[in-house]
Amino acid sequence: MTGRAEATGRRGAWGVVAVVLLVGVHLVRGGTGEPRSDGPPQPLAAVAPDAPRAAAALVPVSVPDPMPPSTPVRVRVPAVGIDAPVTKVGLDAEGWIEAPPPEDDRLAGWFTGAVTPGERGTAVVVGHVDTPGGRAVFYDLGALGRGHRVEIARRDGRTAVFAVYGVEVVPKEGFPADRVYGDAGAPELRLITCGGAFTEENGYAGNVVVSARLIEVR
Repeated sequence: MTGRAEATGRRGAWGVVAVVLLVGVHLVRGGTGEPRSDGPPQPLAAVAPDAPRAAAALVPVSVPDPMPPSTPVRVRVPAVGIDAPVTKVGLDAEGWIEAPPPEDDRLAGWFTGAVTPGERGTAVVVGHVDTPGGRAVFYDLGALGRGHRVEIARRDGRTAVFAVYGVEVVPKEGFPADRVYGDAGAPELRLITCGGAFTEENGYAGNVVVSARLIEVR
């Protein structure tokens, strides 16, 4: 592990390694730890991001301006049937990012230390891949491909629509935080859950990271 995140303001250096700690420590599959034939889908190498080229290929010539701040209230990913409420998640007393409550396996969490979806910068929404009770909200993230849409409904009544340009599994060890969470100069979104190999002792070895860029405002 790299260390705890420091809370330094929503638009400041919010400690991107904290998300690695979240999905690696808190979003661990329950059950026996034995491999399952019906485990969550894993991304193909062909959809790994090649930003900014992959993003630019999917974004229309006339791109929307960055949106003002507004709290996200719902995330929808029609291609894999995700339609879930979004709650706020922050840092706990020890400096770790809180996970959405495991008893509500259909709930996603927006990290309040980053921008809101649609603002310039990289917004982050996390969710469980599974819980002791079975599949959870982001179970099917790994099945997404380039061009799929992610819709974030906001409290101001507007919806930020993002186009997926990359889906990958990244290891917890040596996590490329700067590449994944850095400001790309445009409104971007990351959806994150657990992924990769699973063992009972260590949980998931990596994280599924979906990278998307704003293409429409409704």
